[in-house]
Amino acid sequence: MNEHWIVGINPVDGALNNDAARVCELLVENGQRNPRVHELAERAKALKIPVHHRPREQLDKLAGEARHQGVAALYEAPAMATEGDLPELLEQAGGSALVLVLDGVTDPHNLGACLRSAAAANVTAVIVPKDRAVGLTPVVRRASAGGADRVPLIAVTNLARTLRVLKDAGVWITGLAGDTDQSIYGIDLKGPVALVMGSEGEGLRRLTRETCDFTAKIPMPGAMESLNVSVATGVVLFEALRQRSASR
Repeated sequence: MNEHWIVGINPVDGALNNDAARVCELLVENGQRNPRVHELAERAKALKIPVHHRPREQLDKLAGEARHQGVAALYEAPAMATEGDLPELLEQAGGSALVLVLDGVTDPHNLGACLRSAAAANVTAVIVPKDRAVGLTPVVRRASAGGADRVPLIAVTNLARTLRVLKDAGVWITGLAGDTDQSIYGIDLKGPVALVMGSEGEGLRRLTRETCDFTAKIPMPGAMESLNVSVATGVVLFEALRQRSASR
Protein backbone atom coordinates (compact mmCIF):
# COMPACT_ATOMS: atom_id res chain seq x y z
CA MET A 1 0.00 0.00 0.00
CA ASN A 2 1.21 3.51 -0.89
CA GLU A 3 0.33 5.20 2.40
CA HIS A 4 1.45 8.69 3.38
CA TRP A 5 0.69 11.12 6.16
CA ILE A 6 -1.05 14.31 5.10
CA VAL A 7 -0.66 17.04 7.70
CA GLY A 8 -2.23 20.45 8.24
CA ILE A 9 -5.81 21.69 8.29
CA ASN A 10 -6.20 22.61 4.62
CA PRO A 11 -4.52 19.48 3.17
CA VAL A 12 -6.57 17.19 5.43
CA ASP A 13 -9.72 19.14 4.57
CA GLY A 14 -8.95 18.68 0.87
CA ALA A 15 -8.43 14.95 1.31
CA LEU A 16 -11.76 14.57 3.09
CA ASN A 17 -13.56 16.70 0.50
CA ASN A 18 -12.09 15.18 -2.64
CA ASP A 19 -10.91 11.66 -1.84
CA ALA A 20 -12.32 10.56 1.52
CA ALA A 21 -12.32 6.90 0.50
CA ARG A 22 -8.51 6.95 0.58
CA VAL A 23 -8.27 8.43 4.09
CA CYS A 24 -7.51 5.51 6.44
CA GLU A 25 -7.45 7.31 9.79
CA LEU A 26 -7.22 10.74 11.38
CA LEU A 27 -4.91 11.77 14.22
CA VAL A 28 -5.78 14.77 16.38
CA GLU A 29 -3.42 16.33 18.88
CA ASN A 30 -4.42 15.83 22.53
CA GLY A 31 -6.16 18.91 23.91
CA GLN A 32 -6.60 20.44 20.47
CA ARG A 33 -9.19 23.27 20.65
CA ASN A 34 -9.06 24.66 17.14
CA PRO A 35 -12.68 24.56 15.89
CA ARG A 36 -11.55 23.67 12.38
CA VAL A 37 -9.66 20.64 13.66
CA HIS A 38 -12.74 19.64 15.67
CA GLU A 39 -14.88 19.97 12.53
CA LEU A 40 -12.47 17.77 10.57
CA ALA A 41 -12.63 15.11 13.27
CA GLU A 42 -16.44 15.16 13.31
CA ARG A 43 -16.59 14.91 9.53
CA ALA A 44 -14.18 11.98 9.57
CA LYS A 45 -16.32 10.19 12.16
CA ALA A 46 -19.41 10.74 10.01
CA LEU A 47 -17.53 9.14 7.12
CA LYS A 48 -16.67 6.13 9.33
CA ILE A 49 -12.98 7.06 9.35
CA PRO A 50 -11.25 6.17 12.65
CA VAL A 51 -10.20 9.22 14.69
CA HIS A 52 -7.49 8.93 17.35
CA HIS A 53 -6.10 11.48 19.79
CA ARG A 54 -2.31 11.49 20.14
CA PRO A 55 0.39 13.55 21.90
CA ARG A 56 1.85 16.48 20.00
CA GLU A 57 5.22 14.75 19.86
CA GLN A 58 3.78 11.94 17.73
CA LEU A 59 2.34 14.37 15.19
CA ASP A 60 5.61 16.31 15.16
CA LYS A 61 7.44 13.11 14.24
CA LEU A 62 4.99 12.26 11.47
CA ALA A 63 5.04 15.76 10.01
CA GLY A 64 8.80 16.23 9.82
CA GLU A 65 9.42 19.80 8.68
CA ALA A 66 5.78 20.43 7.80
CA ARG A 67 3.36 22.27 10.15
CA HIS A 68 0.65 19.83 11.20
CA GLN A 69 -1.59 22.33 13.07
CA GLY A 70 -2.81 19.54 15.33
CA VAL A 71 -4.15 17.16 12.69
CA ALA A 72 -2.83 14.45 10.39
CA ALA A 73 -4.47 11.95 8.06
CA LEU A 74 -3.13 8.60 6.88
CA TYR A 75 -3.81 8.62 3.16
CA GLU A 76 -3.59 5.73 0.71
CA ALA A 77 -2.24 7.56 -2.33
CA PRO A 78 -2.85 6.31 -5.85
CA ALA A 79 0.09 4.46 -7.37
CA MET A 80 2.63 6.82 -8.92
CA ALA A 81 2.81 6.89 -12.69
CA THR A 82 5.91 5.45 -14.35
CA GLU A 83 7.87 6.12 -17.53
CA GLY A 84 5.89 3.33 -19.15
CA ASP A 85 2.64 5.23 -18.58
CA LEU A 86 3.79 8.31 -20.50
CA PRO A 87 2.83 7.18 -24.05
CA GLU A 88 -0.72 6.35 -22.93
CA LEU A 89 -1.07 9.66 -21.08
CA LEU A 90 0.05 11.54 -24.20
CA GLU A 91 -2.30 9.54 -26.42
CA GLN A 92 -5.24 10.25 -24.13
CA ALA A 93 -4.46 13.98 -24.10
CA GLY A 94 -3.98 14.13 -27.86
CA GLY A 95 -3.53 17.63 -29.25
CA SER A 96 -4.11 19.21 -25.83
CA ALA A 97 -1.16 17.47 -24.13
CA LEU A 98 0.56 19.85 -21.71
CA VAL A 99 3.59 18.41 -19.94
CA LEU A 100 5.60 20.10 -17.19
CA VAL A 101 9.23 19.04 -16.81
CA LEU A 102 11.15 20.09 -13.68
CA ASP A 103 14.88 19.68 -14.21
CA GLY A 104 16.15 19.24 -10.65
CA VAL A 105 13.84 21.16 -8.31
CA THR A 106 15.18 20.37 -4.84
CA ASP A 107 13.12 22.58 -2.53
CA PRO A 108 10.00 20.72 -1.30
CA HIS A 109 7.95 23.92 -1.07
CA ASN A 110 8.77 24.71 -4.69
CA LEU A 111 7.89 21.22 -5.90
CA GLY A 112 4.63 21.31 -3.96
CA ALA A 113 3.71 24.70 -5.40
CA CYS A 114 4.57 23.49 -8.93
CA LEU A 115 2.33 20.44 -8.48
CA ARG A 116 -0.48 22.66 -7.24
CA SER A 117 -0.21 24.87 -10.35
CA ALA A 118 0.05 21.80 -12.57
CA ALA A 119 -3.14 20.34 -11.12
CA ALA A 120 -4.94 23.67 -11.52
CA ALA A 121 -3.81 23.87 -15.16
CA ASN A 122 -4.90 20.27 -15.89
CA VAL A 123 -1.37 19.27 -16.85
CA THR A 124 -1.06 15.89 -18.55
CA ALA A 125 1.99 14.84 -16.51
CA VAL A 126 4.81 16.30 -14.43
CA ILE A 127 8.22 14.78 -15.15
CA VAL A 128 11.16 14.98 -12.73
CA PRO A 129 14.56 13.24 -12.62
CA LYS A 130 14.98 10.51 -10.00
CA ASP A 131 18.28 12.08 -8.93
CA ARG A 132 18.91 15.74 -8.06
CA ALA A 133 15.28 16.28 -7.10
CA VAL A 134 13.12 16.13 -3.98
CA GLY A 135 10.62 13.30 -3.54
CA LEU A 136 7.01 13.33 -2.32
CA THR A 137 7.69 14.34 1.28
CA PRO A 138 5.01 15.55 3.74
CA VAL A 139 6.19 19.11 3.06
CA VAL A 140 5.67 18.61 -0.68
CA ARG A 141 2.21 17.17 -0.16
CA ARG A 142 1.21 20.00 2.15
CA ALA A 143 2.50 22.67 -0.23
CA SER A 144 0.72 21.02 -3.16
CA ALA A 145 -2.69 21.37 -1.43
CA GLY A 146 -3.77 18.04 -2.93
CA GLY A 147 -2.10 18.57 -6.29
CA ALA A 148 0.41 15.80 -5.59
CA ASP A 149 -2.34 13.21 -6.04
CA ARG A 150 -4.23 14.94 -8.85
CA VAL A 151 -1.61 15.09 -11.55
CA PRO A 152 0.59 12.18 -12.69
CA LEU A 153 4.13 12.65 -11.35
CA ILE A 154 6.74 10.61 -13.21
CA ALA A 155 10.31 10.25 -11.93
CA VAL A 156 12.67 9.24 -14.74
CA THR A 157 16.22 7.90 -14.73
CA ASN A 158 17.33 9.76 -17.87
CA LEU A 159 15.64 13.10 -18.46
CA ALA A 160 17.17 13.78 -21.88
CA ARG A 161 16.01 10.38 -23.11
CA THR A 162 12.48 11.08 -21.85
CA LEU A 163 12.48 14.43 -23.65
CA ARG A 164 13.32 12.56 -26.87
CA VAL A 165 10.36 10.25 -26.18
CA LEU A 166 8.17 13.35 -25.98
CA LYS A 167 9.57 14.62 -29.27
CA ASP A 168 8.92 11.29 -30.97
CA ALA A 169 5.31 11.57 -29.78
CA GLY A 170 4.94 14.94 -31.51
CA VAL A 171 5.39 17.13 -28.43
CA TRP A 172 7.21 20.45 -28.94
CA ILE A 173 9.55 21.27 -26.07
CA THR A 174 10.28 24.77 -24.75
CA GLY A 175 12.86 25.32 -22.02
CA LEU A 176 12.79 28.42 -19.82
CA ALA A 177 16.08 30.30 -19.70
CA GLY A 178 16.91 33.88 -18.79
CA ASP A 179 19.75 34.32 -21.31
CA THR A 180 17.68 34.15 -24.50
CA ASP A 181 15.98 36.93 -26.47
CA GLN A 182 12.82 34.96 -27.20
CA SER A 183 9.82 35.82 -25.00
CA ILE A 184 7.52 33.07 -23.76
CA TYR A 185 4.68 35.24 -25.05
CA GLY A 186 6.06 34.88 -28.58
CA ILE A 187 6.19 31.06 -28.52
CA ASP A 188 3.26 29.07 -29.88
CA LEU A 189 2.11 26.98 -26.93
CA LYS A 190 -0.98 25.55 -28.60
CA GLY A 191 -1.05 21.86 -29.43
CA PRO A 192 1.02 19.21 -27.62
CA VAL A 193 3.80 20.99 -25.74
CA ALA A 194 6.20 20.43 -22.86
CA LEU A 195 7.52 23.26 -20.70
CA VAL A 196 10.88 22.64 -19.04
CA MET A 197 11.87 24.53 -15.90
CA GLY A 198 15.41 24.47 -14.53
CA SER A 199 16.57 24.04 -10.94
CA GLU A 200 16.44 26.84 -8.40
CA GLY A 201 20.12 27.72 -8.64
CA GLU A 202 21.61 26.40 -11.88
CA GLY A 203 18.67 26.56 -14.26
CA LEU A 204 18.53 24.12 -17.16
CA ARG A 205 21.32 21.58 -17.39
CA ARG A 206 23.28 21.65 -20.66
CA LEU A 207 21.99 18.34 -22.05
CA THR A 208 18.42 19.21 -21.12
CA ARG A 209 18.71 22.57 -22.85
CA GLU A 210 20.22 21.05 -25.98
CA THR A 211 17.28 18.64 -26.22
CA CYS A 212 14.69 21.44 -26.20
CA ASP A 213 13.20 22.67 -29.48
CA PHE A 214 13.05 26.26 -28.22
CA THR A 215 14.22 28.34 -25.28
CA ALA A 216 12.29 31.34 -24.00
CA LYS A 217 12.24 33.72 -21.08
CA ILE A 218 9.61 35.53 -19.05
CA PRO A 219 10.18 39.25 -19.76
CA MET A 220 10.94 41.15 -16.54
CA PRO A 221 11.15 44.92 -17.02
CA GLY A 222 11.55 45.54 -13.29
CA ALA A 223 14.60 45.43 -11.05
CA MET A 224 14.58 41.64 -10.52
CA GLU A 225 16.24 39.33 -13.04
CA SER A 226 14.57 36.07 -12.08
CA LEU A 227 11.50 34.53 -10.46
CA ASN A 228 11.11 31.69 -8.00
CA VAL A 229 10.74 28.49 -10.04
CA SER A 230 7.24 27.82 -8.72
CA VAL A 231 6.10 31.34 -9.62
CA ALA A 232 7.66 31.04 -13.09
CA THR A 233 5.94 27.67 -13.54
CA GLY A 234 2.56 29.22 -12.84
CA VAL A 235 3.23 32.04 -15.31
CA VAL A 236 4.17 29.77 -18.21
CA LEU A 237 1.46 27.17 -17.59
CA PHE A 238 -1.28 29.75 -17.61
CA GLU A 239 0.19 31.50 -20.64
CA ALA A 240 -0.21 28.16 -22.41
CA LEU A 241 -3.81 27.94 -21.21
CA ARG A 242 -4.47 31.53 -22.32
CA GLN A 243 -3.24 30.79 -25.84
CA ARG A 244 -5.28 27.61 -26.07
CA SER A 245 -8.42 29.34 -24.84
CA ALA A 246 -7.96 32.22 -27.30
CA SER A 247 -7.64 29.82 -30.23
CA ARG A 248 -11.00 28.14 -29.65
